[in-house]
Amino acid sequence: MTRHHSAASRTVSFEDYFVGEEASDVRHEWHQGVVYAMSRGTPRHGRLVGQAGRLIANALEPTCVLYTADTPIWIEGAGLCTYADASFVCGPLRTMTARDKNSRSLGEAITNPAIIVEVLSPTTERYDRDGKFAAYRLLPAFEEYVLVAQDEILVEVFRRPADPEAPWVCESAGAGDSITIHRAVIPVDAIYG
Repeated sequence: MTRHHSAASRTVSFEDYFVGEEASDVRHEWHQGVVYAMSRGTPRHGRLVGQAGRLIANALEPTCVLYTADTPIWIEGAGLCTYADASFVCGPLRTMTARDKNSRSLGEAITNPAIIVEVLSPTTERYDRDGKFAAYRLLPAFEEYVLVAQDEILVEVFRRPADPEAPWVCESAGAGDSITIHRAVIPVDAIYG
């Protein structure tokens, strides 16, 4: 996986990673023992995340719950704990709990997002499109990947096909268009407004 953030110089247990996340002001990814500091967003990035999350949440059925960028996502098949700009769980929440040697909870990460939203930035776009998307596809509940461009009015939605061997299908929409996310129609201009 190609990243645009710095890695720690030593490997860290998953439990120690969770302890560190609780005490840190900076979010980190944990990938098979290596911890990566994640880059911060700009005000424009934050506004687009907020607008997209709010619009999608308001349009979806009540069984779909929005989780913000502070909620870790655990992808067991990739050995990755990461954060998305926004994610939605549609149905009962499933989590993975990290525990210390005394079985005390160190924190939880969601394991079954159906929809994941990333706002693309110049420093993270390649990773969001390639490495992170490949990891997300290992989540059995994952159905739709929403990419919101930061430097132009463009929203892309990648959908899991019925045939697991088929490629994911992409729908894109620009200014003046609407896009379908989990059967809900969202006006693209409203995300950027």
